[in-house]
Order: sequence, then C-alpha cells, then structure tokens
Amino acid sequence: MTILITGVAGFVGSQVARALLARGERVVGIDNFSPYYDPVLKFARVKPLRDNKAFTFHELDIAEREPLLALADQHRDIDRIVHLAAQPGVRQSITDPYAYIQANVMGQLIVLELARRLPDLKHFVYASSSSVYGANAELPYRTTDRVDHPVSVYAATKRSGELLTDTYVHLYKLKATGLRYFTVYGPWGRPDMSPFIFAKAILEGRPIKLFHLGFAKRDFSYIDDIVAGTVAVLDKPAETPSHRLYNLGAADSEEIIHIIELFEKALGKKAVTELKPGEPGDMLETAADIAETTRDFGWKPKVKVEEGIPKFVEWFKAYNGL
Repeated sequence: MTILITGVAGFVGSQVARALLARGERVVGIDNFSPYYDPVLKFARVKPLRDNKAFTFHELDIAEREPLLALADQHRDIDRIVHLAAQPGVRQSITDPYAYIQANVMGQLIVLELARRLPDLKHFVYASSSSVYGANAELPYRTTDRVDHPVSVYAATKRSGELLTDTYVHLYKLKATGLRYFTVYGPWGRPDMSPFIFAKAILEGRPIKLFHLGFAKRDFSYIDDIVAGTVAVLDKPAETPSHRLYNLGAADSEEIIHIIELFEKALGKKAVTELKPGEPGDMLETAADIAETTRDFGWKPKVKVEEGIPKFVEWFKAYNGL
C-alpha cells in the first residue's frame, strides 16, 4: 500500500518521506513549491526523494480541488495520509490573511474530501501547531486546554483545520490524528524561522531582533525527533473512528538568549542583538506537555538544543558553502 504526503518539499514533509522510504514504504508526494521562501531549497529537499523508485511526485496545490481529488482514482492504493502542506508564518498571516485561509482552511477541507474518497484509508495524520494555544497563560500546554482565543490568523487557520477534521470524522467515520508541532528546527529547516535567521545574522554581523525584550521562550524541537514522533503516530491509528490530538515538542522551553549563545559558540562569533517589544500575533512562551504522546506511542524527544543547534550550524555552513 501507499502513503500520501502533502507538502513533501517542505521541511518536515521531506524528512518524513525520507524516513518512510528508508523503511521500504511506497510514497506519493505532492507540493506546489510555494514562493513563500526560496523554492531552490525545496527542490534540493525533493531531489534525493525522486531518485527513489518507490517515490512518485505530483506538483499540485492542495487548494485546487479537481486535480487533488483526482488522486483518489490515480492512486487508489493510498491507505495512509500525512497532511503537512500549509502556508506557514505567524507574522505574514496578519498582512496576507487570504493566502492562509486558502491554503490552511480550504486546503484542509479538500484533503479531507480526498481522504473520505479513498476506500482503504487507515489513518489521516495532519499537522496542526502550538500556535493554537494562543494567549493561554498556563504552561505547559495540554491538548485538553481551551484553544478558542488564537492571537494570529495563522493560529486561527490551524484551529479551523482541527475543527474541520473533527466534523469529517463524525460524518465519514475517519481515523484522524492531529499533531501540534512546537518550533521544529534542524538541518533543511525553513529560512524564515529563527535558527536560520540567527545563523545568517551572526555570520553577516547584522543585529538580531529580540522580541519581547529578549524574554521570549520557545520549545525548540529537533527535526529527527519530530519525524520519529510523526511516524510513530502514523503507525498507530485508533482502533475505532475518532479524532485525536497530540503535542509533539521537546517539552523543554528554552530562553531565546540561551539559543543565541549556542549559535555564538557553534559559529565562533558574537551576536549583535537589538531588544524589541513583542509584535502582534507573537506568543511570549511555548512549552509542550507530551505526557499523552509518550503514554500512547512511547515517544520521547532525544536531542537537546545543546546538540541540535551545532548540528544545524554544521548543515547550514555546508549548504551555503561556508
């Protein structure tokens, strides 16, 4: 049977595809190579996947209904879906909300429509986000917390995706699991995220803007751990139709100042920093409660930032020919 991965040229999607192919799975991957950031990085992620005979690629946009739904006839052997395609970025969602509704709400709806058309579908796994916890003050975040006060358009679209999935599970008896990812970083990461920004700024001698006056904290989660967690969840659908939600994070909220110190050490160069107030849509701190994830899937993150940041820097320098 075959696994469909949406957003296969993305950071998490490409690494999940690589892990599944390595264990002998057949994978159908789709991506539209969105120009949100330089598609050259996306092409580089996909290239080794396309060299594998068990991998089939379609350049498709999840928000284009007819081409996506046609996959139900082209690949009737799809029995699992890992839906990772999305329009990312908290700040840009405030300036261009239409793109986020199109990709993250309409896209989620159309992928769910595809899911219900697949006769042998065993599990629908999709990416949500820690952003859904919004302005919640109690940490760490638990999946039982209320999430009805998102503070960005991006967060609202990811919560909308959860609600749509809940409805489709009720209507069509799907087995679905949503994963709330927490600040994923590592080799092949996105250039709009802080690790990429920090490394580039330090090497170029440009100031790093520290929002929330430098008091922000994030649950930095290494890519290999996130891939292992995603695959563990995919392999264990619920016994009966249901919609489950789990956190995937390091369960260890780190001060941004500490993260920058690790970059300074790995790069051998001091950072220039500039204190800034928090911006609209920004969360001051994120921290994941992963007790349920560990209980149900035996998953625990292994890579601490003290190990993960140097690994990212090593890749960053090699990728950029430094």
